[in-house]
Amino acid sequence: MKSISIAGFQMPVPPSAVPCNLTVAAATTAFADWLFYGHRIGLSLALFLLALAGLSLLSGGGRTSRRGSLFAVAILIAGLLPIIEAFNILSALFGIAAIVVAVSSLTNPFIENLRDHLEAVCTLLLVGPFRFVPDIARSRIWSISPSYVAVWIVPLLLSGIFLALLASANPLIERMLAELDLMGAASHLSIARLLFWSVTLSVTWPFITLRWDRKVPKARPDMAQLEAALAPLADADSFTRELFGPRAILRSLVLFNLLFAVQTMLDLIYLWGGVALPDTMTYASYAHRGAYPLMLTALLAAGFVLAAMAPGGPAERKPPIRILVYVWIAQNVMLVVSSILRLDLYVETYSLTYWRVAALIWMLLVALGLVLIVARIALDRSNHWLVLANLATLALVLYVCAFINFPWAISTYNVAHSREISGTGASVDFPYLVSLGPQALPAIDRYLNQDGRPCWVWKEQRDGLVQRHARQLDSWRAWNFRGWRLQRYLDQTAANSAAAP
Repeated sequence: MKSISIAGFQMPVPPSAVPCNLTVAAATTAFADWLFYGHRIGLSLALFLLALAGLSLLSGGGRTSRRGSLFAVAILIAGLLPIIEAFNILSALFGIAAIVVAVSSLTNPFIENLRDHLEAVCTLLLVGPFRFVPDIARSRIWSISPSYVAVWIVPLLLSGIFLALLASANPLIERMLAELDLMGAASHLSIARLLFWSVTLSVTWPFITLRWDRKVPKARPDMAQLEAALAPLADADSFTRELFGPRAILRSLVLFNLLFAVQTMLDLIYLWGGVALPDTMTYASYAHRGAYPLMLTALLAAGFVLAAMAPGGPAERKPPIRILVYVWIAQNVMLVVSSILRLDLYVETYSLTYWRVAALIWMLLVALGLVLIVARIALDRSNHWLVLANLATLALVLYVCAFINFPWAISTYNVAHSREISGTGASVDFPYLVSLGPQALPAIDRYLNQDGRPCWVWKEQRDGLVQRHARQLDSWRAWNFRGWRLQRYLDQTAANSAAAP
């Protein structure tokens, strides 16, 4: 591992640590941009130097005695006081000198005398800013192993799919993505600003990647050559392992939870909280866009959890992954509940149909399936148990559905919540009521018996359903309890009509 040294000190940076350090350095540079670029400098310089000293201490660690620490803190405070008093070239030089002396004193364990102090200060101040380019050139950024790529393929690919589904389901997310103005952000860049960022990165880099050493590492060319020869085989094998390995699953779950948290927060605000939607957007359109894509999202999420948490797999026993899985399943259950509310809002506006009833039942099954996945993980059951549990749940739901008179329920709901009866909602779609069959007759009668509803065509269609029902029950072999209840209703209605004056 190479390093840059002066007067006996060197500041080596492991290539593997460069990507993480680069992220911290970029954040620090962005902080400097916010403090300095386009603004007058004053207290901001003291704040920046203080923050940089803190990052250096975190990076290098304190290795001096209590007395040495007090000395370094005193030097730092004394150097920052002139900046607080008034900013000028002299106070800035005092501040820079103070942070260099304080940081080198706190973090360099090899300092024994005044000469060592001067050597450390020269290394940090004169050599450090020129380390940025060589360290980046040696880092993993330019020699990324296949295994490192593999752990990001599944997280990024599935995150893109989930983002597309959430955008198609939620017009608010779609609008946010559409309003991303990358060209507008690029318009804020300039040669001067790029130069400012480059200089700031170079200056802050040695403080972020603070390491001290006196000895030059010994080269081992033989081992290096052997590792280089075996690298392709090791990379190919690690790529396969890492593609769906614990690291890829962990990254996936972190990204998925963040994406779903946005959707959950928007639903809590606009669906459950009742906050007014943006202009040109109605609750009906918001609800209609969401139900079915969100169900597909929940199904894909369930499939990923089953693949990731395979019994006996490497990810199943890792506590962070299990916790993230539980959080993500909880968000998916919330997603399903929000989908049910979306469907309810849509039905209130556009009435009820067979397909919307089927969608509601399907959503309930998906929610129950997600809960069963949690039970499978928590109880340490097999996928075979999960399949049987889902089949049993499906059978139970279908068995209950066998006793529900859906034509009667749909027609009754549509008439009761119609604009003609309740004053709100959609107008009655009479042809659709007729298409539901004879079981819709009670709701049709309620609609026709309202004042101002006479229509001979509708009366004929109603009588046609009565005749159709009579043909369906023309034999005792065709008798059923539901048909018998409808016949009792028709007989009672006919008796009441005959008795009416």
